[in-house]
Amino acid sequence: TRLQGDWSSDVCSSDLVMTAVAVIDVSGRLRTRLVETKVSFRRLEETEIADYCASQEGIGKAGGYAIQGRAAVFVRFISGSYSNVVGLPLMETFQMLRACSAA
Repeated sequence: TRLQGDWSSDVCSSDLVMTAVAVIDVSGRLRTRLVETKVSFRRLEETEIADYCASQEGIGKAGGYAIQGRAAVFVRFISGSYSNVVGLPLMETFQMLRACSAA
C-alpha cells in the first residue's frame, strides 16, 4: 500500500491522486480535465501500518487507502479536491457538465 514505505525517518510520505474526467457535449465535442490532489501523511508507527493493512480497508482502493475511512487519521493535509481522493472530483465534474449544457 501507499502507507508502507520508509517510515524510519521523520520525513512524511505523500501521494498524488490524479483523475481524468471526460465528457462529450451535445455537439459531439470532447471535453477533458485532469484533476490532481496531493495527500500528505503524518509519520506512522509500524503497528499503525500493520493494523491498517490487517483491516483490509485499503484492498481495492487505487492508492491502497480509504481517506474517508480509518486512514483519515493518517492524513496531515490535502491540497486539492477531497472528492477526487475518494473517487470522483465532484466540483470539477459538475463544472464540466454545466459547461456542456451551456454549449
